[in-house]
Amino acid sequence: MKATHPVWAVLISVVVMFAQILLGTAPVTLLMDRRNVLYQPLGVLGITLASLLLVYLVRRFLGRQSWSGVGLTRSWSAVPETLLGLLAGAVPVIAGNAVSVALGAATWVPWRETVAPALPLLPLVAAVIVLGQAFPEELLWRGHLQDTLSGRLSPRAVLVVVSVGFGALHIVSNSPADTLAERLLFVVTATALGFACAAARVRGGALWMAVGVHTGFHLGHRLLPTQDLAYGVQLVVLACALTLTGLVLLAPFGRKGRQAEDGQGRIATKSA
Repeated sequence: MKATHPVWAVLISVVVMFAQILLGTAPVTLLMDRRNVLYQPLGVLGITLASLLLVYLVRRFLGRQSWSGVGLTRSWSAVPETLLGLLAGAVPVIAGNAVSVALGAATWVPWRETVAPALPLLPLVAAVIVLGQAFPEELLWRGHLQDTLSGRLSPRAVLVVVSVGFGALHIVSNSPADTLAERLLFVVTATALGFACAAARVRGGALWMAVGVHTGFHLGHRLLPTQDLAYGVQLVVLACALTLTGLVLLAPFGRKGRQAEDGQGRIATKSA
């Protein structure tokens, strides 16, 4: 099918990325006041529901693909895989922040005054991250697109395309970047995050570890935040840390990960 061609698959994913945000938040935006306590929770829940619907429709009617290829397995292994992903996502952020502080590119934000009082709300913050960003974005990029490309491209090419496509979209993201160089470095860092998540999908086979990495990345910034002094340097350090994380996830390429990748390739090829 034409929709499973790499170029079309990436373009469709880009469209779905924006569509799931617009469609998912439209009800609360039109019907609720921003000051309503349910505004954000319902908004992020809408994004997840829109993502599930759009990805299903794309796979069912455009690509003629099986839903199982997205990797939403229902098993007890989803819990440890997600927890491992959380650790794999948070560690490079915390380590990168520490290196940036040591290099003089950032300073620590006072933990007792800013982070400690918000700790009781951490489960809610994590839920917002999962529903608004981690799950819908991973379902689309590392679930749908990575599975689709596996039937057409080599494993290395799949990792590159999924990571670069995901990172390139972040040129329009809100960030502290002030200069063109910093904006480009922000894209590079987002690409490195995409690579770490893609590596987690390959390593775990299912989608849960990738969701964990994405969630852990954002939680790491909230648990040990920094104030940037040289944002470009901090982005370079973080990109290197995330890239190293992806390589580590791929390095112990055990039997489970290899079988998972082979399975993805067979599903995508059969579906195409």
